[in-house]
Amino acid sequence: MNAQDFIRHSAPFLTWLSEWHAALPQPDLESVVGDPARTAILSIDVINAFCYTGPLASPRVQRIVHPIVRLMAAAYAAGVRHFISIQEDHDPQAVEFEAYPPHGIHGTEDAEAVPEYKALPFWNEFSVMRKNSISAALGTPLDAWLEAHPEVSTFIVVGDCTDLCTYQLAMHLRLRANAMQKRSVRVIVPEDCTDTFDTPIEVAKQIGAMPHDAELLHRIFLYNMAENRVEVVKRIAVPETEPAALAAA
Repeated sequence: MNAQDFIRHSAPFLTWLSEWHAALPQPDLESVVGDPARTAILSIDVINAFCYTGPLASPRVQRIVHPIVRLMAAAYAAGVRHFISIQEDHDPQAVEFEAYPPHGIHGTEDAEAVPEYKALPFWNEFSVMRKNSISAALGTPLDAWLEAHPEVSTFIVVGDCTDLCTYQLAMHLRLRANAMQKRSVRVIVPEDCTDTFDTPIEVAKQIGAMPHDAELLHRIFLYNMAENRVEVVKRIAVPETEPAALAAA
């Protein structure tokens, strides 16, 4: 199939995908959280290296920081106490750097959570986990934490990038629950709290990288998560009154 035939063949699906994305539900926080003691918010890679500094910093990713902080503050006010920040923390000679420019190197500010996270008055209650690949589970304490907290059955996944680490984390939680026959587990991804980077074709040619269409890949990977029973929502609506925890941040 040549390029033009491929584009024509895919056009109906892409139209459907755009309409599906536009119609994502917007549940309120209360309906998502249910029992706060059984709910966890897991953040993936909301660090300086992807938001503010370095070769992989993206304005698209930076824009998700405020919605995430607002959601976390509202969840904390609602009684949620399980917060996990999983962060790139690469060996200086990381194998991953053969695919991506050096980023999030251990011991640097790039590998630290964004200032908005650290300004949350409950930041010291977060479980911070470090990783050396796009996987949230390989070589990390995540599975040990899950084993130690079997009561948690609602997992809200936020962070970046939609098609890389966010996808890996959400799918790990979903597939782990499937394998263990845990029917009560919910994995929820609010679309306003995840995004990916954009590398246009001409820019990719100039820097010797692969192009990366953020708008397409963001939607495709949200769709793939939803196809596997991850609950993809437009946003989780929080109370209009700004939580005290957010005002303090």
